[in-house]
Amino acid sequence: QIEVASGNYSTDITYPDSGLAQKLKTVAQLIDSGLQTRIYYVTLDGFDTHSRQAPVHAALLKELSSALDSFVRDLGEHGHGNRVLTMAFSEFGRRLKENASEGTDHGAAAPVFLAGQGVKPGLHGKQPAVYDLDDGDVKFHTDFRQVYATVLDGWLRVASASILGDTYAPVPALKS
Repeated sequence: QIEVASGNYSTDITYPDSGLAQKLKTVAQLIDSGLQTRIYYVTLDGFDTHSRQAPVHAALLKELSSALDSFVRDLGEHGHGNRVLTMAFSEFGRRLKENASEGTDHGAAAPVFLAGQGVKPGLHGKQPAVYDLDDGDVKFHTDFRQVYATVLDGWLRVASASILGDTYAPVPALKS
């Protein structure tokens, strides 16, 4: 059914030659096909670097940004830009202090990125203070459940409390 749904897809957008870009191109095809799927999930592995982190993270962030750029432009070209929200997140943060192996260890806070025509551009929440740490970790200012609640309630129109187990104040990241 998926092969049939995405079989007539064509795009003028050139996606980078990366695993993430090809996954996102497939998602764009599926969105354009008219399937009723509301959530697609893809991954970009390799961020768990405890040594020689700088060149690895630079390459991964370039792969992420170029793949997302192509994906967002492709959705816009096909008229889906106003109905798709992309959320990029990590399951763990990084510490600020470099360890002895030129890497960083797992930390408590991490960014979440939202992309799409329905997103208010800019930084939402407080800029983390790199000089005010909690036992070596950046202090988080926005509970990730607030971001999930924002996406669930404000974008997917699903009652977040039933999923998150409580009510969380939304982040003002979505356009009305």
